Amino acid sequence: MLGVTNIAALPPSDVPEVAFAGRSNVGKSSLLNALTGRKALARTSNTPGRTRELNFFALTEGLRLVDLPGYGYAKVSKTEVSAWTQLLKAYLAGRPNLKRALLLVDSRHGLKPSDLEMMDLFDDAAVVYQIILTKIDKLAASGADAVVATVQKAIQRRPAAHPTIVMTSSEKKHGIAELRADVGALADWDMIRYKPEHEDREPD
Repeated sequence: MLGVTNIAALPPSDVPEVAFAGRSNVGKSSLLNALTGRKALARTSNTPGRTRELNFFALTEGLRLVDLPGYGYAKVSKTEVSAWTQLLKAYLAGRPNLKRALLLVDSRHGLKPSDLEMMDLFDDAAVVYQIILTKIDKLAASGADAVVATVQKAIQRRPAAHPTIVMTSSEKKHGIAELRADVGALADWDMIRYKPEHEDREPD
């Protein structure tokens, strides 16, 4: 739909939005592609900090997806990081149509200090956020259970944290259908216009 680097360029807040946040290379682009069934809706990259704007995707007439800039990278200037942080704060604080943020966390590494800082931003802005564990296929079952337990404990007293943690693998499609259903439930279905198959036919 568009990329935004200035809060004044945001699209109208008339459609529900679901934002995707996470450390650089956590798998945001891959998850977006898996959820939508598109191979290149969001571009993937091995270069930290590639997403440098708020990228909006019109999923339907009743729902937008928003890819937020990755964080936790080292090869970006402090000036750029500061600018992106201010843009994020402004977006989170002034977006009444933001229904939920999905905070992606690499299951192999768990919550990092930068993830906790992002959670603080969500809590301060009163934006409901849900932890999505990525790359779960890289862990044994016992390791997955352990990281879920650790994350669950970390969010217990977080005021804006959603209690349900979703485990996903974009490569193996684990948890994708579940997450797709959760995201779809946040859409405004009254805004989505259905067009019957016979609508274009000439009347008899």
